[in-house]
Amino acid sequence: MTRVVAGPLATQTFADLGAEVIKIERRGEGDDVRRVGPPWLPGAKGAESTYFQSVNRGKRSLTLDFTKPDGIALLLRLIDRADVLVENYRTGTLAQYGLGYADLHRRKPGLIYCSITGFGLTGPYANRSGYDYLAQAMGGLMDVTGHANGQPGAGPLRVGVPVADIAAGMNAVIGVLAALRHRDATGRGQQVDVSLLDSQIAMMLNPVAAWCNTGTAIPRTGNDHPSASPYGVYPVADGHILIATFNDREFGRLAVELGHPEWATDPRYATNGARVANRPSLAKAITDILLGQNKDYWVTKLNAGKISCGPINTMADLEQDPHVRARGAIVTLDHPVHGPVRVPRSPIRLSDTPTCQDRAPPTVGQHTDEILGELGLDAADITDLRQREIV
Repeated sequence: MTRVVAGPLATQTFADLGAEVIKIERRGEGDDVRRVGPPWLPGAKGAESTYFQSVNRGKRSLTLDFTKPDGIALLLRLIDRADVLVENYRTGTLAQYGLGYADLHRRKPGLIYCSITGFGLTGPYANRSGYDYLAQAMGGLMDVTGHANGQPGAGPLRVGVPVADIAAGMNAVIGVLAALRHRDATGRGQQVDVSLLDSQIAMMLNPVAAWCNTGTAIPRTGNDHPSASPYGVYPVADGHILIATFNDREFGRLAVELGHPEWATDPRYATNGARVANRPSLAKAITDILLGQNKDYWVTKLNAGKISCGPINTMADLEQDPHVRARGAIVTLDHPVHGPVRVPRSPIRLSDTPTCQDRAPPTVGQHTDEILGELGLDAADITDLRQREIV
């Protein structure tokens, strides 16, 4: 019972891992993110977004109006057969229909009930709606992202993908898997409470630890790492590359590859702290050398020297990257209406139980008749439900 990104990503992950996932959607409209575009799938302008395809593979879709008694009755029959219910409605919404955790725990004590919300089930913001952008803002991410103060374009900046949604979805998966292990041991289910804001705060790592322990605010530093150098974007003859050195040993190897082994013992650069303090002069010295060759030259040379380095890929570059292709990181699924749909595959690689990605994201209500038939309803029953706008 999820829509948009965080919940659908969590349930897509379960589908990748082999679970049977039934997606409950609103009659006629379906998941809101189906209409979040452009871009749209070919021939589906305004109706089927590419966004929806990225978080809904492997599922079956059932349209159902759970605000009506007969819809609730059908949903309860499905829940009676389920191990896990995942929902991301505003706090308290499902309880209005007898579908809250307390209601379902009484009915089925072994059920795992996962709630994904903007702000969690408790606290003064619990009843607020929340989206990824808001979590990035309120969770501190935008305060540490963007160009440094005093530089052109300085100011808070969001991350270009919904990282709070993604983290909440992954945290939901972790929580549900832990709850299933507990149920296996005790027979008892429980509620998993995951919020976008909590997930975003947990991702803040050093900025939170720095402030809470020393009162130090980590500033925005653009493409430079606030605590390591050289660690950022550098221009080359035909564009830019990313160089990341996180310790003095790696910097020593970089110095050799750039033709200046003496940098490793230069007091200005010998330690990471010194390099951070002298970042501008070091960056200029490195840039002067890098501009003499192109991306391919430096990426090959520096990686051969065991220095973390790579290109800044566009989506077109990413699609053609030989490593990405070798890993099969993008999969093609056969959509029932729109033909081939290409999406990122699961990043989880299991040696004995590989993930399955063979079912394209469903159309709205694509499997309604099939699922209701599994509940024992015949064609006449399903026709009656449709006429009464239950399904």
